[in-house]
Parts: sequence; structure tokens; C-alpha cells
Amino acid sequence: MQELGKAESNSTRIIRQDDKRVIIEKDLDTEYMVLSMGPQHPSTHGVLRLECITDGEVVVEAEPYLGYLHRCFEKYCENVDYPGIVPYTDRMDYLAGMNSELAYCITVEKLLDIEIPRRVEFIRVIVSELNRIASHLVAIGTYGIDLGAFTPFLFCFRDREHIMNLLEWISGARMLYNYIWIGGLAYDVPADFKKRVAEFVTYFRPKAVELCKLLTENEIFVKRTYDIGIMPADVAINYGWSGPMLRGSGVKWDLRRNDPYSVYPELDFDVPVPDGKFSVVGDCLSRHLVRALEMEESLKIIEQCLDKMPEVQGFDSRALIPKKIRPKAGEVYGRAENPRGELGYYIVSDGKSTKPLRCKARSSCFVNLSAMKDLSKGQLIPDLVAIIGSIDIVLGEVDR
Repeated sequence: MQELGKAESNSTRIIRQDDKRVIIEKDLDTEYMVLSMGPQHPSTHGVLRLECITDGEVVVEAEPYLGYLHRCFEKYCENVDYPGIVPYTDRMDYLAGMNSELAYCITVEKLLDIEIPRRVEFIRVIVSELNRIASHLVAIGTYGIDLGAFTPFLFCFRDREHIMNLLEWISGARMLYNYIWIGGLAYDVPADFKKRVAEFVTYFRPKAVELCKLLTENEIFVKRTYDIGIMPADVAINYGWSGPMLRGSGVKWDLRRNDPYSVYPELDFDVPVPDGKFSVVGDCLSRHLVRALEMEESLKIIEQCLDKMPEVQGFDSRALIPKKIRPKAGEVYGRAENPRGELGYYIVSDGKSTKPLRCKARSSCFVNLSAMKDLSKGQLIPDLVAIIGSIDIVLGEVDR
């Protein structure tokens, strides 16, 4: 944090002089002011605190302070067996529990070197993409509220409720699912699952267009986000950004395409990036557009999975789940494309214990938030709200 001081030096200038009067312009002495934004501020999306140094309305520097929601996830993992860690992953990014479970399970399965039944793989992708849409709906709806638009928030949560009902129907929980297990699933999906998911896809596709017209094309929303918080592609890469944040800077990088896992290589979908026609590439509006366009791609993925998912009579989703998981000695890193970017797990096994020797989570929210200083420099104080909302952080995953 730079030392506080005077923002401008005091100077006096004669700008016009005639026989009757002298007009003098005098610069006022101004000093930097420290403002604390959060951790109770609703637009910091959780218990995030920003210490802002301002020169009037202009932000000179914004330093994020973390740790208010620290819950020792990685230390817990060293004291819980491998299957017992799955419920803890739900509680990191609690808006995308299915995606967090999938990233952890494919990491352990990589360490165990086991093959997953195709039906399980398709079900995992379907529930993960449903959760991705639900997560983006929260991001878009709350972003609207941040910038003063209340109606889109209601529309988003209305549609998200359909997804929550589907995921509760198959897992028994609304947010913290504990559904994707190492080697399989907690339960097979109900008999009418494919029918109800197909009905949701048909229902939601026009709603996504409606939401786009309501918010994305709204003149006030565009003015609040256009050319704000620009992040060039090379700087985004250097920071280690991923997900919609990186794609918003024009980099076409998606782990489902670039480092594919599960059945994603068999599926046809696009990776949306802004083209500069509706936004300045890398600004807040670009990041919002990526999330809005990704929902349509998730619908395409779900439709393909419903068509390709094999029907197996008397299928046991727990058949390949080991009773005791004791991986061979070694280390592994696995990653998956979460709604907010790359979620990775680094796991070390000693080959003797049923608990990991070390489990480190790589949070995309934490990495994306690290660029807050660069994003906020030279912006106005109200624009900080637009910038934080465009990052789409979940503090449970930032602090872990």
C-alpha cells in the first residue's frame, strides 16, 4: 500500500487579465482518502473487504483483504478419508457444488486409475451443466442488483428454481449435494429424469433470450459496464485467470475443450469469446456476455448427453466405488472447468493411509480476485461495484 500524501500540488495561474479585472485559477490542495468497502457491503458478494485509496472520486488503489470466511478446508482433508471429503467440496463454491465434486472425484480417480461407466459420465456432465446454468443465473441476477436493476434478479431466480428442484429431486439436497462420488454416483437418476431435463431445456431456451433483452441490451446496464475494468489478454494470462474472466479478455481457453475430461470430447459446443462489436474486449460487459452466452452452450451439451446416455437395466451407480480407498503412493493434479474458471486439486498419497497426506485446492475465484489492484486503478468509486460483480467471486472458495 502506497504512503498517503497530497494528490496535487498547490499552484496559482493567471488565466486572463485586462484593465478591469484579473481572473485567477487556483488548484486546491487535495489529499488521498482511505475508504473501507466491506466486509459487510452487500456488493462485495460476501465477506470481502477492499481498502481503497481515493483521490476524490477516483480510485488510486484498491487492496483486497481476505480470510473472513476461512474454514480450513485443506486441513480438514488431511483428517478425513477420501470419500468423506466430497461434502466439504460442496461448501467451497456453494453455488456450483456439482462442479466442485466432479473436479475432486476425477482427481482421485486419476490417482486410483479406474474407469467410470459411460452412463455415470453422462449423468455427471448433465448435472454439472445444470449447475453451471444455475450459477450463471445467480451471477447475472446479482450483477443486475449491484447496478440498480431489480427485475432481472427475480427472473434469474425464478428460472434457477427449476434447476434447484431438479438437482434436489436426484440428490435430496438443494445446494450441498454430495451426489458425485469417487467411482460413481450416490444414486442413479429417477425414471423420468431425461424427460424432465428435456422439458427444462425447452422451457429455458426462450427465457435466456428474454433475459438477454431485459438486461444485456439495457442502455443503463451497458453504460455502467462498457469500457470499465479492462483487462488485456496478456495480463490476464500472467495473472493466471481462467473461465469467463479469461475468455472475456478474448482468450479462447476452456478446459472442456483444451484439456478435455469425462465425455466432453464427444460433445459439440462452442467456447464464446467477445468479438468487440458490443463491448470493449476485456471489460466488465465482455465478462457478462461470456456468462450469458455460455448458458446456451450448456443447453446444447445437456441435449447431446440426453441423446447419448445409455439406458442400462438394473444399473448400480455404486458398483465400482471401492469400499476402502487407499491409493498407491504418489501425487496427482486434476482440474475441471467450473462456472468461475479452473478448479484444481493437488493430492499427495503416502500409499498407506485412507486419508490424503496433502490436499491443496486451486481456486479460480482467488486467482481472479488477485487482479483487483490493476482492474480498479483509475476507476471511479461506483465502478468498483461493477468490477467486483464482473469477477463473480464466491468467498467460500476464495478463503476455503
